[in-house]
Amino acid sequence: MDSPITPPHVDVSVVFPAYNEVNFLKDAVKKTTQTLDQFTNSYEIIIAEDGSTDGTAKLAEELAQKYPYVRHIHGEQRLGRGTALNNAFRQSSGKVFVYMDLDLATDLKFLKPLVEAILVEGYDFSTGSRMLPDSKVERTLRRSISSKTYNFLVRQMLGSELRDHQCGFKGFKREPTLKLIEEVRAHHWFWDTEILVRAAREGYKIKEIAVEWKSGGKTKVNLSKDSYNMGKQVLDLWWQFKKE
Repeated sequence: MDSPITPPHVDVSVVFPAYNEVNFLKDAVKKTTQTLDQFTNSYEIIIAEDGSTDGTAKLAEELAQKYPYVRHIHGEQRLGRGTALNNAFRQSSGKVFVYMDLDLATDLKFLKPLVEAILVEGYDFSTGSRMLPDSKVERTLRRSISSKTYNFLVRQMLGSELRDHQCGFKGFKREPTLKLIEEVRAHHWFWDTEILVRAAREGYKIKEIAVEWKSGGKTKVNLSKDSYNMGKQVLDLWWQFKKE
C-alpha cells in the first residue's frame, strides 16, 4: 500500500536514501543543516533508510529523536534506492524535494542554486551535472568513461538533451514529481534516469547545474553488473516508448 501524501508545510524536504551508511549519516545531517540554515528556515531532513544492517537504522532514529526537523523512514528489507525515494517523497511535506547521496560527493555550496532553480527561477526539476564545461570532477578514468558512455546511450536512445542523468544531487517540484513517480518503474539506480527522461518527454522544465563532485568513499555501484542492468533498462524504456 502506498504511503499517504502529506500536504506541503515547509519549503524544502531533503531526502537521504540510506543503505548501510552509518559512517556518513551523522556528518551529512550536520553539514546539510548548516547549509540549509544559510538560505531557508523552512525545511525538513528525511532519512529514507532501506533495510540497513550496519546500525544506520539505530543512528537515524537517534537523530530523529534529537532534532525535530529530522525524520526517519525505515524499511525492513532493501527495496532499492528508487523505491526508497518514492516512499519518502510521498511522505515529504516540502514544496521542493531534494535528494542527495549521503557521502556528499557534490559540494553543498550548490544546494542553494539547486533549490532556487525551482522556488525562484520556476523550473520543475533541477539536477547537478558532472558533464558540463564548468563542472569539476574527481573520479577514476574507468568510471568517467563508463559514465560518459552511459549518458551518451541515454541521449541517443531516449532522446534526452541532458548531459548527466545519474548525479546523486537533484531537486524536484512537488506536484509534477508526485505525478511522475506513479509512472516510473525503476526501483534502483536507473530511477534517476527514468524520472528525468519522463519529465522531459512531458514538457517539464529541467535545469542542469555544473557542480564540483568527488567520490566520497567506496561506492555501492558494481560497475560491470550495474552497467549491464542499466543498459538493459535503457533498452526496455526505449521499447516501452516505442510501443506508446
